[in-house]
Amino acid sequence: MASAGSQTAGSGPLAGIKVVEFAQVIAGPLAGTLMADLGADVVHVEAPAGGDSARRMGPAKEGTHLWWKVLGRNKRSATLDMRSTSGRAVARRLVQWADVVIVTFRADTVEKYGLDWASVQVANPSAVLLQISGYGARSSKRNAPGFGKMGEARSGVVHLTGFPDGPPVHTGFSHGDAATGLMGAFAVTAALLRRERDPQRRGEWIDLALSDTLFRLVEWQVILHDQLGLVPDRAGNQLAVAPAAVVNVFPASDGGWVTVTSGTPRSVLNIVRLLGLDPDDFSDAARQSAGTQVLDDGLRAWMATRTTAECLAAMEEAGVVGSKVYDVRDIVADPIVRERGSIVTVPDGDLGEVRMQGVVPEFVGDPGRVWRTGPGLGEDNELVYRDWLGMTEDEWASLEEEGTV
Repeated sequence: MASAGSQTAGSGPLAGIKVVEFAQVIAGPLAGTLMADLGADVVHVEAPAGGDSARRMGPAKEGTHLWWKVLGRNKRSATLDMRSTSGRAVARRLVQWADVVIVTFRADTVEKYGLDWASVQVANPSAVLLQISGYGARSSKRNAPGFGKMGEARSGVVHLTGFPDGPPVHTGFSHGDAATGLMGAFAVTAALLRRERDPQRRGEWIDLALSDTLFRLVEWQVILHDQLGLVPDRAGNQLAVAPAAVVNVFPASDGGWVTVTSGTPRSVLNIVRLLGLDPDDFSDAARQSAGTQVLDDGLRAWMATRTTAECLAAMEEAGVVGSKVYDVRDIVADPIVRERGSIVTVPDGDLGEVRMQGVVPEFVGDPGRVWRTGPGLGEDNELVYRDWLGMTEDEWASLEEEGTV
């Protein structure tokens, strides 16, 4: 049976867009989640036995895994055994139904299941195909496996992260996967916009490797190497290529950490005045850059005699941009987080009520919403196959009997 509330429609600027994702774990499914948060109808296709391995990732409370509740939110779960002929036929019907198809299998598997670009074009010429893989679907390593941390390492980000006398450092979450999911959602919406302007409503193939997004975001590394022969190295919190004279993190007297950033010459002068230094010694960009260590040492000494709250209050009064380095306890207690509704409470069948991040980005006129946590395996089979694909009673019964769904 369809789940309670399964007819609930998403709201937001992507309402009415239909997405089917043949994808597991993080990068591809996150692209779908971001679209679902903004109103798209997203069907997450999973194997009948066990489903997406993400259902079992990370910490659990009394046997209920928590990460899935966020990663799978706002989606429909439909089970399908694509190893069978009948399963691949149903997959083709889902492609025909969808505006967007998301795949993350290896290239040979994508082709075997009929989810490659040539097959998708035949089934649905208007579909947008987002194909995420370790090295790109058109490269010589199209069949090589890949995970987000590998993509981070290949992008240059990991080499730049950490202190000069220490090893390269990965960020503390699935950075490569998350950035790829975000870029994937952006790329899909761009392709949908182009399709709307095309009289033939032609679809698009988006070929996204796990290193692509972070490589693009470190936008200065290639041109610096090309033009200056530079290979930027780790510089701790000061950044290998900093926008201005001060970018660092400093300890306060009570053990808190405060980050300070100066993005303009004027903001540097605010730090100079806060420390009681002579503004004439920092009157232009060259002098400010030359005085980076003086400012860095001055801020370190200044904060060492003040609590975190005292530092932040004095900085705000002086127009110095900075923040306490938050942990999650600080985030959930922050008044601006509450004002913006950045954390929402969602009912869950296993855990009661749970809190998680709200919808980002926030559309003021047509906002999305979080209307469900990650669904149970196959919870929406009847809705997807009977209502949305229009299967007959006999078709449905046959697939159930075969174990295809």
